[in-house]
Amino acid sequence: MIERKCVGCGKLTNREDLIKITKEHSSNTLVINGNSRIFGRSAYLCYNKSCIENVFKKNKLQKILKSPVDPELKGKLINEL
Repeated sequence: MIERKCVGCGKLTNREDLIKITKEHSSNTLVINGNSRIFGRSAYLCYNKSCIENVFKKNKLQKILKSPVDPELKGKLINEL
C-alpha cells in the first residue's frame, strides 16, 4: 500500500483512493488518472469537492505542476466525483 498526500487538504491517503493529475514530460499535457507509466510531475487530490475548490482557489496545482492549468480542468475534476 502506497500513500500519497492530497494537495488540497494535506491528508495522507492510499494512492488508489486519490485523483492523480500528471503533467506529461514529453508533451506538457495534463492527464487525469493516467497509468503509473506516464513520466512527469504529479499531484494527488481527494475525491472531495472542497479539496478541488481549495486547490484552484490558491493556485496550488499550478505551483506543484510548474505549469499553467486550464480552468476547464476544475469542471472535469468535479465530474470525476
